[in-house]
Amino acid sequence: MTLWNGELPFYPRPRQAAGFSGPLLVVILVFLVLAASFLIISPGIRGRSRWFWLVRVLLSLFIGAEIVAVHFSADWFVGRVDTNTSYKAFSSARVSVRVGLHVGLEGINITLTGTPMQQLNETIDYNEQFRWRLGENYAEEYSEALEKGLPDPVLYLAEKFTPSSPCGLYRQYRLAGHYASATLWVAFCFWLLANALLSMPVPLYGGLALLTTGAFELFSVFTFASISAVRLCPLRLGSAALTPHYGAAFWVTLATGILCLLLGGAVVSLHYTRPRALQTFLDLSGKDHEGQARGDSLILNNPLHKQSEDPDLSMTTHL
Repeated sequence: MTLWNGELPFYPRPRQAAGFSGPLLVVILVFLVLAASFLIISPGIRGRSRWFWLVRVLLSLFIGAEIVAVHFSADWFVGRVDTNTSYKAFSSARVSVRVGLHVGLEGINITLTGTPMQQLNETIDYNEQFRWRLGENYAEEYSEALEKGLPDPVLYLAEKFTPSSPCGLYRQYRLAGHYASATLWVAFCFWLLANALLSMPVPLYGGLALLTTGAFELFSVFTFASISAVRLCPLRLGSAALTPHYGAAFWVTLATGILCLLLGGAVVSLHYTRPRALQTFLDLSGKDHEGQARGDSLILNNPLHKQSEDPDLSMTTHL
């Protein structure tokens, strides 16, 4: 193996784990810090309101974290297979490897791990990312991978998603990812609106905002699921075939969308059937009682009200 423009044809070092990108880690840490901050201050909330607030805040943070995190996850459509296949171009040497395909909203991750990792006097541990999000050129990234001399299994899977591939996967997955991402950001905006409305004495509109959040999450799932209408090209890797399926990000988004629909429906139903119980759960009853007590005190301190309560004074006034 010779150098090509100062670069080794094969990477000498392993890459980071698939599906655990830097932005995803940042999103998880931010929401964990928010949850931990609330848990620290929760002992200062008196009475049963503490438990109502605990359920509300943790559920809300989970929904918001899920909506943002799945944007950066590569586990929407995944597949993995153990096979014995060729490793290098123009070589008959074969290796025993585990190949993984991870498709996200912004691109794909391809992993290649040797079993065992040390074979042919090399460490076989690759994780390559190819993006099609706005501002990225998938074809150029694939050309760079060819120039770097990546292993055959990685190039084989990456080639299936190129714009010029007869499989036609690039256009379908790219459009599905763009539309799913857009609907998820709309869902995130309605999630923010729902939190604001549920903190005010307008729980009905907060419930409607939650229903809309769930609806847009389900729209994103259905948008990405539309790729199932496209027949996937056979992915043969040596002696085995790779068969992808929907991954954790897809199912978590579906479950969160259904959860938002159930929560929003419960808020709307309680608004019409048991409004006092809803106000107690949302901790709005205390604000209403405080306002009513303040209004009653103003009425009692009014001199005209005192005169109307004194019968002699009222008769004198009429005379």
